[in-house]
Amino acid sequence: MAISTSPRYLGAATGVAAAALLIGAFTIGTHDGGTPGTPAANAATLTASQSAGRITVTGTGTVTGVPNQLVLSMSVQATGSDVTFALNQANVTVRKVTAVLRERGVGAADIQTSDLNISPNYNGNGVVTSYGVSESLTATLNRLKAAGSQIGAAVRAGGNAVSVDNVALNLTSTGPLMAAARAQAVANAHTQAEQYARALGEPLGSVISVNPVQQQPAPVEFGVANPTASASLKSRVPVSPGTQQLSVSVTVVYRT
Repeated sequence: MAISTSPRYLGAATGVAAAALLIGAFTIGTHDGGTPGTPAANAATLTASQSAGRITVTGTGTVTGVPNQLVLSMSVQATGSDVTFALNQANVTVRKVTAVLRERGVGAADIQTSDLNISPNYNGNGVVTSYGVSESLTATLNRLKAAGSQIGAAVRAGGNAVSVDNVALNLTSTGPLMAAARAQAVANAHTQAEQYARALGEPLGSVISVNPVQQQPAPVEFGVANPTASASLKSRVPVSPGTQQLSVSVTVVYRT
């Protein structure tokens, strides 16, 4: 049996099909982003916000502590026409410095040879005239109240052959301080996330992930204006520990 459609019914069917195509196009635009500023683009943004919204923030916590350790870098120089003589002279001075540090309470494990350099010295004609020897020591002083007298005694023991190259203050007792810094960092991240969520008009959801980035303090270093020590140094070296900061950062991702 043949079926025919009158023009009136055909027009109505065509209108329904066109409306369906428009709705389909709007739905596709909603998922694909659409053109910025169009209803499709706005709907896409809202849909993404409602289904998979996230806020990522980085919080920082900073605390202050007093350094409890001093690292002393010293070197001994000796010169002689014979390389063996120069090396022996340097060795004798290093032993004196080491012995005094040990007598003053510095442990053997806290005294370390850090460098040894032996080099010839030449005259203007390129002929070797002498040999120079440099031996370096690093001493870790764990009692700051005694560090000044320990440094002074080591310098006096070495005399004019000793150079103080550098001192650095470290903060090693960091357990409770780091715990406080972490708590501050997490609280700071949460405060930021709440502010962003409030500005967006969205509720702040649960935490998706936390990525801690722990930052250890760099030692406070001091240069020495006149590195050559004098045997006439009698007084203890004043040591002022000051303060040092510990900082912790965490990146936190929240649902919205």
